[in-house]
Amino acid sequence: MSVYKVDLHTHSIGSPDGGLKRRHYKYFIDNHLLDFIAVTDHNRIDVAQQLQAELGKHIIVGEEITTTDGEIIGLYLKERIAPGLTPLATARAIKEQGGIVYIPHPFETVRSGVSEQTLQEIADYVDIIEGWNGRAVFQNRTRQALRWAEKLNLPVASSSDAHGRAGWGYSYSVIDSEPTHASLVALLSNAAYSKRKVGIGIVYPKLNRLIRKLRRAA
Repeated sequence: MSVYKVDLHTHSIGSPDGGLKRRHYKYFIDNHLLDFIAVTDHNRIDVAQQLQAELGKHIIVGEEITTTDGEIIGLYLKERIAPGLTPLATARAIKEQGGIVYIPHPFETVRSGVSEQTLQEIADYVDIIEGWNGRAVFQNRTRQALRWAEKLNLPVASSSDAHGRAGWGYSYSVIDSEPTHASLVALLSNAAYSKRKVGIGIVYPKLNRLIRKLRRAA
């Protein structure tokens, strides 16, 4: 039986703190290190759309959207969703264009996770909760996330939250069919998971921001 490795949370050079480039995505796909990858840049989808146009169905267009209380990821998006809306308005906007509502690093305060109260308020719109995050080192809310997923009867995912090449490919979900917009949620209900941390890759966001700052100053 075929299996597919899926990472639903990555940041390309389209994110202010992201560093994954086209060649990185192509290498991982071509070598089956990952089979389907969501590009979830902060508050934009244009780079994800371009990567999908070039690399095909293996790229899922997503966006990590800044709300008034934490971040929410929309998957299988067709249009960018503006930041600064309430979590409820953001979740509704994702659904209005047929997207999937994915909750990244819930309950974390150091990385803008949604609060318990917010998750409860938008529960009817949520499709997937990130149970394991590859960069959850200094504040790990995995147990809390898994409890809430069970409480709300929602599937969970393991994703890297990768911002660069080092340590990427350690955290992902393993499913038994190629995911589509219609099948992803159900497939994750019977998934297996790789839960390793990204290691040194945790420094990428600050490093990428510093590099960009130095380039602007040069």
